[in-house]
Amino acid sequence: MLTYEDCVGLTDLEEDEIEAIAQHEHMPEIVAAELGCCLVHDPKGIPQIKQIILDDIEDAYRHGHPGEARHWKEVLEHFSVNHPVFEREAA
Repeated sequence: MLTYEDCVGLTDLEEDEIEAIAQHEHMPEIVAAELGCCLVHDPKGIPQIKQIILDDIEDAYRHGHPGEARHWKEVLEHFSVNHPVFEREAA
């Protein structure tokens, strides 16, 4: 039987990144892990995950939680370093 930690290990995401998806999409973290895995392995999905985290930052500020916003900013920085998006050069 797979544990939640096993599933996280298969996603190429960190737990905080999965938590950001779960919070944004209002779904259990195990479901967010599956969604995140699909997104992170699709070049069009990486910008979607970045937008999800940006939305979480905005929501935290809007609800008066600057500490939470700082946390999501750190998550975004880590995600951006580990999952850069390379623009295709014009042919």
